Amino acid sequence: MAEQTYEPRLRKLYREKTAPELKTEFSYTSSMQIPRLEKIIVSMGVGEAVSNKKFLESAVAEVTQITGQKAIKTRARKSIANFKIREGQEIGVKVTLRGVRMYEFFDRLVNVALPRVKDFRGVNGNAFDGHGNFSLGITEQIIFPEIDYDKIEQVTGMNIVIVTTAKTDAEAKSLLARLGMPFRK
Repeated sequence: MAEQTYEPRLRKLYREKTAPELKTEFSYTSSMQIPRLEKIIVSMGVGEAVSNKKFLESAVAEVTQITGQKAIKTRARKSIANFKIREGQEIGVKVTLRGVRMYEFFDRLVNVALPRVKDFRGVNGNAFDGHGNFSLGITEQIIFPEIDYDKIEQVTGMNIVIVTTAKTDAEAKSLLARLGMPFRK
């Protein structure tokens, strides 16, 4: 069996440049204290799936195409009468990325997809949750080059949550900025 030698560009950047810089910046004593990316969760709510199942299937295909990993359907946790949603009904899709796919997706998100957003001035630097995790909302899935504009059912948004091992928001922001996340000035 052949030895797998491929390492994503961002993982190499993290290992060689970012981790040592973070270690000196926050004066960590152990290399295990240095914050790193843990996982990226990409989710898409498809409320229209209540009336038309075709939207849910196309959302699964689009998220799978964008991330390179099969997306799963998510179900409603409780019934909401105003939205005509019943408990257990399939109303969204999500995928959790780790390892090589996570670094590849983050690289494409930062360097290819975000610059394609109309009137893009950077992402909000206040979108941290207090525990070092960053949430990003995208209004159109068509910013990803994998999506063929002519074949989409409807333009929908998606949520991207970047989970880090950082203890504070300042550590997480420093990590993401060094990995290329374009924060608003």
